Amino acid sequence: MTAPVPEFPAGFLWGVSASAFQIEGSLTADGRGPSSWDAFTGEPGRVKDGSRADVATDHYRRYREDVALMAELGVGAYRFSISWSRVLPDGRGPVNGRGLDFYDRLVDELCAAGIAPAPTLFHWDTPLALEKEGGWLNRDTAERFAAYASVVAERLADRVPLWITINEPAEVTLLGYGLGEHAPGRRMVFDALPAAHHQLLAHGLGVQALRAAGARRIGIAVSHSPVWAAGDSDEDRAAAELYDTLTNRLFADPILTGSYPAGLDSLLPGPVAEDLKTISAPLDWYGVNYYNPMLVGAPKPAAGPVGADGPAGSPPAGSSFGGIEIPPDLPFDIRQIEGRELTDFGWPVVPDGLRELLATLRERYGDRLPPVYITENGCSYGDGPDPETGRIDDARRVAYHDGHVRALHRAIEEGADVRGYFIWSILDNFEWAEGYRQRFGLVHIDYETLARTPKRSFAWYRDLIKSNA
Repeated sequence: MTAPVPEFPAGFLWGVSASAFQIEGSLTADGRGPSSWDAFTGEPGRVKDGSRADVATDHYRRYREDVALMAELGVGAYRFSISWSRVLPDGRGPVNGRGLDFYDRLVDELCAAGIAPAPTLFHWDTPLALEKEGGWLNRDTAERFAAYASVVAERLADRVPLWITINEPAEVTLLGYGLGEHAPGRRMVFDALPAAHHQLLAHGLGVQALRAAGARRIGIAVSHSPVWAAGDSDEDRAAAELYDTLTNRLFADPILTGSYPAGLDSLLPGPVAEDLKTISAPLDWYGVNYYNPMLVGAPKPAAGPVGADGPAGSPPAGSSFGGIEIPPDLPFDIRQIEGRELTDFGWPVVPDGLRELLATLRERYGDRLPPVYITENGCSYGDGPDPETGRIDDARRVAYHDGHVRALHRAIEEGADVRGYFIWSILDNFEWAEGYRQRFGLVHIDYETLARTPKRSFAWYRDLIKSNA
């Protein structure tokens, strides 16, 4: 039998996460405007199973049922996102009162259940009207975000104890504008870096707007991974360092130190120095989304003569990771970590990577790193109901979270100031470009009937929370 999970510090916050576009559905209801993801999923071939999020899990109409499940689970907080285009259909201009009313009702429902609302203001779904004007390549989008943050905070700040400005700016930049695998589907490679700067500026302006409206305990959710060099060569180490810079330090450094990594300033739009003062405004906490380490090496060489690796002079092969195609012309190559169990998404299961990551952040940023919340950690496994009992025995998900929670406890023992842990996700949902092929939820969704069925992992997490009450 697995030993009990060690006890966490008093007041440690246990939560679950989700995002608007992935669960709400009702994309045209009550005055909501379209988003970049509405347009992206409408283009043939963009979503791997050809699906759309028009219904998703129908959370917009079933939120009370979902909050009741969270209450049964016993979580202290629910991290959800607000659809910008549901509140401001064009990203600016008149407020859509019916859209804002939905989040008002959701917050009230959570408070009545004793669950702290933790809204994220932007989780990838840019209002389409703003995207057509350049989206995050346009500096004006940062100003529009600040105005939107004010609207939301003026309505909700009296009941919301934990705020998140932006979720995973790296993924929007690199997957959305750099590689075209996510909305808006641009393939700009390094020319996408202005999208990073403008999201960071939006974060800083959003912090100002939230504080002015009376919001408290403000943070951001940033994806982080330990980056391992694939070999001992100078080329492999340099490739890994560049990848670490682009995916970790490009976002954390400006927020926590007020400066970009050396050499990147020339690729970013001005006025960088002045903007950094806004971007680096002190935070109450810092959110970390962790899934797995990344193994990175030098680009693969061009193929050799026929009979070796292929026709002479043929271009180097690209790589893929977790369904994302990596072009062959980048200055690094992502490799698969061998000897590890893989999730159904193809991501390696490395619980100690979370402890390693937290140690790296402490070493890199010292006292400039505020208290940390693990704002996402989760895994995709497709276990469904047993045909006879209807039960869902997702033992692999239980093992995944058990391992990561233990690694997190070790990190706290080593000195990491971590205040909470949010599982991604409370529900199976629309998993972006994967459609409905990947299931991350503690609760199974039957996409035909929309019936909710708690999995074994739901009971495991409920018991863990009880044991740490």
